[in-house]
Amino acid sequence: MIVVTAATGQLGRLVVEGLLAEVPASEIAVAVRSPEKAADWAAKGVDVRLADYNRPETLADAFRAGDKVLLISGNEVGQRAPQHLAVVAAAKAAGVALLAYTSVLGGDEAGFRLADEHKATEAAIRESGLPFVLLRNGWYTDNYTGDLAGTVERGGPVGSSGEGRVASAARADYADAAVAVLTGEGHEGRAYELAGDVAWSFDEFAAELAAQSGRPVVYRNVLPEEHLQALLGAGLPQAFAEILVDVDAGIARGELARANGDLARLIGRPTTPLAETVKAALQA
Repeated sequence: MIVVTAATGQLGRLVVEGLLAEVPASEIAVAVRSPEKAADWAAKGVDVRLADYNRPETLADAFRAGDKVLLISGNEVGQRAPQHLAVVAAAKAAGVALLAYTSVLGGDEAGFRLADEHKATEAAIRESGLPFVLLRNGWYTDNYTGDLAGTVERGGPVGSSGEGRVASAARADYADAAVAVLTGEGHEGRAYELAGDVAWSFDEFAAELAAQSGRPVVYRNVLPEEHLQALLGAGLPQAFAEILVDVDAGIARGELARANGDLARLIGRPTTPLAETVKAALQA
């Protein structure tokens, strides 16, 4: 059985839909916090299991011996290490055949704070003795296109990454990579550095927005402190705003510009271009 955790999230849903196109529903299970949100899959024959990262007692029955498990990282920054370690412990106790984990680009070499919990999870996975695959996902282009209308209206994005570049890809590309690993062979023990084929700068991102929207859009690069204040002014919590400013420092250092082709090779096609994701977001 292939088991996908956090399956009702944005990445998880794409992974499950991709799996359904490749294998029978009877070979797929979803481990989710709210089973009612997976009712559409249950109707198709997918096995729905309860699994709440914050309630370790629910994890004991989420996995079976021989399962291939995709651990999709949680979204509660600061809480993810204990959440993930609980999943790893449950997977080990169950005797799963493979544990794949959506980590972060660069792994142990990543110098931004957002990577710390991923590093802790990777260490726990290695120490568990389980067969594993590390899917070190780079940035999703979708992270920057969620509010494109607002970005255009404000005259463009604001950040502190300087001339740094981001080798992003569409969320669907990373989902396809997970599907390829879960349905394929020969991936055990691998750590894939997954990123888009082309690394772009925020000046180029702004230029693409301007070209497609027909509006004046420019990237405004500011000092980290000014960037922090802008994020706080937008209503972000202090801790999360600080994390985002730290990520921009990592972008400025070139840490998210790795474009080694791993992602395109796994999915068997070029990664989705920035312009295509921008177009889809503006049309939406």
